[in-house]
Amino acid sequence: MSPRAASQGPYTLATYNPETSLGRLVAEVSGRLLAALDDEMTELGITGAQWVILMRIADGRGATAAELCRHSRYDTGSMTRMLDRLEEKGLIRRVRSASDRRRVHLELTPAGRLLHPQLPPVAVKVLNAHLRGFSQEEVALLTALLQRMLANADLPATAS
Repeated sequence: MSPRAASQGPYTLATYNPETSLGRLVAEVSGRLLAALDDEMTELGITGAQWVILMRIADGRGATAAELCRHSRYDTGSMTRMLDRLEEKGLIRRVRSASDRRRVHLELTPAGRLLHPQLPPVAVKVLNAHLRGFSQEEVALLTALLQRMLANADLPATAS
């Protein structure tokens, strides 16, 4: 990347500090949220990462392992191991598609459906703890700004 390209935006090479950069802070907050979710999920016998997978399956945003991989940072091997653990715990099952035997759909088991209503309150607790002192307006602004960053990430690098 040329120095000119690096300076087109809020950061410049002169003002960039890796320890206080937005990327570092977002990564740190993300890690701490997941760690707090892990701590809270211990009582329910799952991890924070498993919480995410269960919620996506329950909400219909993860009908297959491939869909889950597309919406997470897991490769297919890691996802397979995660799904194996959830299946061993009796929370999900894999069901072959009747129309395409190559496709395997994921669904919650009865135990998974019983667990599902207990999951969102844990996220609310963890998020509220991390957002202590924030007003509703600040939370809405932060959410909107992060959504914009995500949208920018989906644009080609040359887009302005």
